Amino acid sequence: MTQTKKFDFRIVQDKQVWAAEITRRMTARKTIVSKRKTGFATEAEATVWGEKELKSFLEKLMLRNERKAKQREERTEAAASKEQAADAWRDARDVADGESVDSGSFDEDSDDYASDESK
Repeated sequence: MTQTKKFDFRIVQDKQVWAAEITRRMTARKTIVSKRKTGFATEAEATVWGEKELKSFLEKLMLRNERKAKQREERTEAAASKEQAADAWRDARDVADGESVDSGSFDEDSDDYASDESK
């Protein structure tokens, strides 16, 4: 199995003009162009732009990933604290109702449907 980079750049010549493309490997067989610039007079100019732009593209991507990871962590912590507060509220409600926390709220001997039979 070959190891390829997820992001890379390539240089393409179209007649007398060169173009540089920042590419992303979507699958093993499919590559997507994320950014493209045309109009370079030489291959060297296109290569310099491609290297510089790829570096800044990856830096922006890393910063974005860090931001998203921080937001995800905050969401997870908020959901956990909300669930913990809900559990504490449920436990307090059950104790206030006179039920034990371990017994649950299901009562097998309850005859709630008896009134329906009398009709």
